[in-house]
Amino acid sequence: MIALHDRPPAVLAVATAVAGALVALVLGLLTFGVQATAHPDGVPLAVAVGADAPPQLRGIADRVVNAGSAEVSWRVSTPDRTRDLLSRQEVYGVLELAPGGATVVLSGAVNPSGTQVAQQVLGAVAQGAGLQARVVVLDPASAAGRTAPLAASALLWIGGLVAGAAFTRLARRPDVPSRLVGIAAATALGVGVVAGLVALWDPALPLGWAVLGYLALVGAAFALVQGALLRLLGLRAMAVLAPLYLVAPAVAGQAPELLDPGYRALLWSWTPFRFSTEGLRALFQGGAPDAAQLWVPAALAAVGLVALLLPRQEAQPDLADGVVDVGVDEADRLPGAQREHTA
Repeated sequence: MIALHDRPPAVLAVATAVAGALVALVLGLLTFGVQATAHPDGVPLAVAVGADAPPQLRGIADRVVNAGSAEVSWRVSTPDRTRDLLSRQEVYGVLELAPGGATVVLSGAVNPSGTQVAQQVLGAVAQGAGLQARVVVLDPASAAGRTAPLAASALLWIGGLVAGAAFTRLARRPDVPSRLVGIAAATALGVGVVAGLVALWDPALPLGWAVLGYLALVGAAFALVQGALLRLLGLRAMAVLAPLYLVAPAVAGQAPELLDPGYRALLWSWTPFRFSTEGLRALFQGGAPDAAQLWVPAALAAVGLVALLLPRQEAQPDLADGVVDVGVDEADRLPGAQREHTA
C-alpha cells in the first residue's frame, strides 16, 4: 500500500485542501452556526397582576397571554409569586401591571442573553398596551459579573488542555503519578489565574472559599478528563478536546430557549461548560450552585480519575529525532553484534 507521503504532490495538495474544508465545515457548524441560527423559542416570561387590580389591568394580562406565540411562554400570577419564579430562574423577566404604570423586573442572576430578550419583549408589550414602563433589576450584575462565569470555565479548560498536551508531547516516560502531579499543578495555577483576572476585572465580585473551591472542582474535573483521554489516545485526543473549547462560548453563553432545537439537543444538553458557567454565575451573585451544577463536575472528575488509574500502557509520543530506543539486550541480538562476540 502506498504511504500518503509517497503520493504525487498534486494529490496531496487536493487531499489537504479537502481536509481543511472539512475542518472549516465542522467548526462553522459547531460555532458560528449556533449564533447564526439563534432565535427565541419558548422564552419563559411572566405577567404580574395584584389580587385587587382593576379589571382593565386583568384584561391587559389576559390579552398578552392569549396572544402568545411560539417565541414566548407566558405565566400569569401575583407580583410576589412571579418574583419568586424570577429568583429561581423559572422565568427570565416579569411585567408587573399596576394602576400607576408598568414595571419590567429583571434579575442579574439570569443568563444575560435571556435577560436581554426579556427586557426587549416586556418593554414592547408595555408600550403596546399604552403603559409607561420602568425597569428594575434585582441583584444587578456588572459587566465583569456577566462575563466572568463563562470566561472562567473556558480558561480552566484551555489551561488544563495545554498543560496536558505539552506533558504528553514532551515526557519520554509518562506515567500516572506524574500525570496526577501535573493535573494538580495545572488546577491550582488555573484557579489562581482565574481568581486574579476576576479580581482585576471587578474587585467587588466575591472570591471566598466557596468560589475558589468550586473553581478547583471544575478545573480538576476538566484536567482529569483531558488527562485520561490524552493517556489513552495520545495527542490524537486533541481532535476531540480542542473543538470543545471553541464550542463552549457559543453554546454555554446562550440561554437554551434562544438556541435552535437541534443545537439545544446535540450540544447544549450535554456540554459541561453550561453547568460550570451557571454554577459560577450563582456564586458570583451571592447564591449557591444547584445539585446538577455540583454533581456533574464531580462525576467528570471521578470518571477521569478512574480512567487514569486503570492499568494500561501509556500512549508514547513519537521521538523527535526518529531514533528508536533499544535496550542493551536487543542491541546484542543484532547480527553485527553477534559476529563481534563470536570473534
